[in-house]
Formats: sequence, structure tokens, C-alpha cells
Amino acid sequence: MTTGTASWLPLSPGERSVAIEVLVHGPLSRTDLARRLDLSAGSVTRLTKPLIESGLLVEVADGGVAGETRQGRPSQPLDVVAQSRSFIGFKITADAVYGVVTTLRSDIVARHDRPLTTREPAEVVAVLGEMTDELARAHPSLAGIGIGVGGRVEGRTTVGESPFLGWRNVPLAALVEGRTGLPVVLENDVAALVEAETWFGAGRGLDRYVVLTIGAGFGYGLVLSGRRVPTVEEDGGFGRHWIIDPGGPLTPEGERGSAVSLLTIPSIRYQVQAATGREHTYEEILALAAAGEPMPARVVDEAARALGTLIAQIANAVMPQKVVLAGEGVGLMDVGGAAVEASVRAHRHPLAAPVTLETKVSDFHDWARGAAVLAIQVLVLGSAES
Repeated sequence: MTTGTASWLPLSPGERSVAIEVLVHGPLSRTDLARRLDLSAGSVTRLTKPLIESGLLVEVADGGVAGETRQGRPSQPLDVVAQSRSFIGFKITADAVYGVVTTLRSDIVARHDRPLTTREPAEVVAVLGEMTDELARAHPSLAGIGIGVGGRVEGRTTVGESPFLGWRNVPLAALVEGRTGLPVVLENDVAALVEAETWFGAGRGLDRYVVLTIGAGFGYGLVLSGRRVPTVEEDGGFGRHWIIDPGGPLTPEGERGSAVSLLTIPSIRYQVQAATGREHTYEEILALAAAGEPMPARVVDEAARALGTLIAQIANAVMPQKVVLAGEGVGLMDVGGAAVEASVRAHRHPLAAPVTLETKVSDFHDWARGAAVLAIQVLVLGSAES
């Protein structure tokens, strides 16, 4: 396999800014680029020329398709050829690997999932390699791989610690690179999702917003000045100590009344089972709560009010333009949305601006897409924070 990215790298800071602006907001004319980036017309011409020569950008006819060029039209829009390169994104969970292939603009063009029969690193790498081989047969222009895992990731190369997988200090990027021959970027899955939303999703064009993820775990991402704020404790279990209600439930995975104890799927299932003596799936609990079954309704209502309190706390401190809810647990909003909104209002100043709340109904392929976006950022543009 060949990556095909060498002719695009390295980009100077100016070239990188132009390429990102066109990738995220294009097609854009040179005049638009000059205005957006506060550059002179001559600087835009100087910066775009090597990007066009390398094939990363092309001139397009007004309203046309990338690749349709006409000479001598400085005002012609510039665009990327989204289909010129493909990227694989993998999301690894405790029991499966979810894979997608995306274009340069992160549009998903293929999905491929495989169950995990073991979490041994060598076996997981073998599964990733087999999936890559299969995807490469249909998508020969693969430029790289992004992998997202729940847990602490070091240097975009190593899983420092992942409670979901039971891993410590696993050099996953190097292992997968050795198996596939493709460059690999590894990242915490919440961080990858935030990057994808910032460039191509709910956060595009926003200066300041927050992503909250609820599901098997709890995740938090903050974007300031249009850039994700990386932290050393990213998905390192801090949600277990983010106390929302000191008198709230105590569960095996979190401190009493923490975000993890109140909001995650395992904790909600644990609370219902402890109270009723019966196991239920998360979807069953939500359905029972919607039907008025007392104990599931109580647990779901408590989770909804806790989520509203948390959103209000974040809004009071950060004053975001938007709060994005994502993850496999966002079905909570379908049943408890009114309680969430009431709790937000109760914990905000009466004159405070309303919190713009966006719920993204997502599955693990969206997490995999986030990992692919990291690969686009790092391998093609060299732009994301290390």
C-alpha cells in the first residue's frame, strides 16, 4: 500500500492555513481566502500555487465540480478533491471494532465492523489488519488510518491506559503501522470526536463550544477560539470525580453523585438492577421510564436532572455558544429532555442567555469517523495539536 500523501507534505504554516480554510469552508475564491485569513492578494497567490501544483487544491468552475478547471480566472473558487484520498477510521470498544472509510472531507463511503473475541493487543492488531486489507481492496487510494480508543493516549502513538480494554502502555500505532504499511494516528476517542465536530460537524464555525458524551463512559471536550483544548487528564477517569450531586447514587465505577455514577449506561443499569433485582438493557430502561414504570422512571429522571445541572454548571463557567450531546446514551434526551431543560433553567441566572443544546443521535461509526478526521488533520495537513 502507498499513502500518496508525500507530495502534500510538509506544508508551511501559511499553506496549512489556506488548505484548512478551503477544506472546511470551501469552495472559496482567492478573494474570499484573502478576506478570511487577512492576507494580501499576492500572498494568497503565492500560498495557493504549490497547493494546486501538488494536487491538494484545484480550481473549479463557479458552482462546478472539483477538477473542472478554466485558466486565467483568479476569482475562480478553489476546492479540494475530496475523493482523491481515502482514510480509515477505527473505533475500538470492549467487544468490537467499528471501521469506516471517509473522503478527504470526512464523508463516510464504507463501513466494516468486526466482533472481538479477545482483547489481547496482538489479536486486536490482527483484526485491524484484516479489516484494513478488506477495505483497501475496494478503496486503493487509502492515505492513512486513525484509531480512537476510550482511555489515555500518549503522543498519538500509545495507549497509556484503557479500562475498557484492560491495556497499559500498548504501542498500538506502531503495531498497526507494521501490519498494514499505512501511517497511523492514535487518539482518545472523545478528542477525535470533538475534532470532527469542530471541522465538519456541529461546531464548525463556532469560537467556543462544548461536547459532552454519555454512553459506556463519560466524556468532555472544550473548544476555545475554534480549537480543542487538550488536557493531560483527557478521558482519564475525571468524570468519576466530577460531582454533580453529593447525595446522589454510589456505583462501582464512580464517586457518589459523580457524572459517571449518574449518567453512564452501566451505572443506570446498575441502579435499576439493584432496586428491582432484574437486569434490563439501557433501551428497555428508557422505554419503561417513558411508560411510567416507577423505578426506571425515577432513575432516568435523576439522570436527566443531573445532566441539566451539569450543562448549567458548564454554561455558567465557560459561556459556550453551544453544548453538543453525543454518544450512545443520548436516548436519555428522548425520555428526559424536559427534565434536562428544566434543570438547566433552575441552575442558571434568570437573565442568562439560553443554552443552545444540540443532541447528535450517533453510533460507533461516528466515533470511527472522528478517528479518520484526526488522520486527515495530522497525516495530510499536520495541523492538529500534538
